[in-house]
Amino acid sequence: MSAVSAEAVTGKVRERGAVRPRPTGGEPAPLAPRARLLPALSAVYRAQLSRARVARIPLLFVATFQSVGIMILMRGVVDGGDEARAVVAGSSVLVVAFVALNLLAQYFGQLRASGGLDHYATLPVPPAAVVLGAAGAYASFTVPGTAVTAVVGSVLFKLPLAHLWVLAGVIPLSGAALAGLGAALGLLAPRQELATLLGQLGMSAALLLGVLPASHMPAPIALARDLLPSTYGVEAFARSFDAHPDWLRVAADLGVCAGVGVVSLAVATWAYRRAAVR
Repeated sequence: MSAVSAEAVTGKVRERGAVRPRPTGGEPAPLAPRARLLPALSAVYRAQLSRARVARIPLLFVATFQSVGIMILMRGVVDGGDEARAVVAGSSVLVVAFVALNLLAQYFGQLRASGGLDHYATLPVPPAAVVLGAAGAYASFTVPGTAVTAVVGSVLFKLPLAHLWVLAGVIPLSGAALAGLGAALGLLAPRQELATLLGQLGMSAALLLGVLPASHMPAPIALARDLLPSTYGVEAFARSFDAHPDWLRVAADLGVCAGVGVVSLAVATWAYRRAAVR
């Protein structure tokens, strides 16, 4: 007894290789389009900023208190001049390094170790939006602490307050460079503990090489200082305390921060893609 299909009985025999129509008779539903960069970046930025505002306020207080404490200690050995400018500028940018470099390295290291990158990998957002959104949120989070540190330091060392508006360029550009570096360290570190260690070492380098006056450093240490991205933000801010600032050199220092920021964020985006597919 041979088996005859229902299609043969009804005369609706399909040709070999033909595609069976869907029960509804419609075409396959197209996938949703991938989110564009700017809307995705805005969404990730708002989400990360909201998360940081809740979880990182105590740490921001610690970063600001640490920088103000360093300036108070240095006030006993530094009277004024170039040394005072270096101390105030370095302590202010140190707040950016603590949050954008140290905490962001720890965040991405923890995200990678816990499998949190799988969540972002399933979202229809470009990898650059995830990295730039997180980096921008952490850099923005440093604004209050950096401003408070700069004002307190200027009053403490009797420096002019007229050009503190330079922070409007120093914070985002040095923050971008340090946040990109922190994200890259967190994503490339093979273990979460190593990401934390690298973030701490980066912040310590920003402390030692940024706060201490460059004129008192040996040549090898001065070379290492020139390789640190935050140095150029420190130099730009320190030059603004002059009676007649050299704005071309300030712009050049900020331009270096911007260039390093583009490169470091590009490396962090590549590291995110690499970590997300593993």
